[in-house]
Amino acid sequence: MYFFLSNLSFVDNSFMSNTVPKMLVNIQTQSKVITYESCITQVYFFVQLIMLDNFLFSVMSYDCYVAICHPLHYTAIMNPQLCVLLVLACWILSVLNAMLHSLMVLRLFCSDLEIPHFFCELNQIVHHACSDPLPNDVVTYVAAVLLAVGPLAGILYSYFKMISSIRAISSAQGKYKAFSTCASHLSVVSLFYSTSLGVYFSSAVT
Repeated sequence: MYFFLSNLSFVDNSFMSNTVPKMLVNIQTQSKVITYESCITQVYFFVQLIMLDNFLFSVMSYDCYVAICHPLHYTAIMNPQLCVLLVLACWILSVLNAMLHSLMVLRLFCSDLEIPHFFCELNQIVHHACSDPLPNDVVTYVAAVLLAVGPLAGILYSYFKMISSIRAISSAQGKYKAFSTCASHLSVVSLFYSTSLGVYFSSAVT
């Protein structure tokens, strides 16, 4: 669990470092512009880190599932080699996905483009495109369905199985101990997905 948490902490710190320094520079210089090169770089790291968060949450839910539903086999199933492979797979998938989106964004813009914002986000920068954004929209939605909905479905399934196992425990102390194992993860996952969906659905409506 702590191995996955250390990776999650690193990703979240990197996530903040992707946007906050540019925001501070803009505040200091009273400028509201981000260059083309900085925009592409931000898009790459933003997409990579947000998907890495998503993948790590699904891996951590599997870890909780094994701890609660198969406690006697936990050390055999979640051995160090498997943990390293799971995190490595998360990194590889997120890097490949970020490269795909970055390359798709490259074809959209004129090289002298300046964007009046401190942060580049896929849905927003498409409005400044010099070419047809339809292929980008298709890639974005297909990747979202495959790489975001898939892990979310895995998380929901894991928690469904965990809740079923916790309900089958006879003692109240046993139920509390099992629930405390995954409560912090459940709260972080709920916060992550509820805020993300809220931001994107509200921006789609407006």
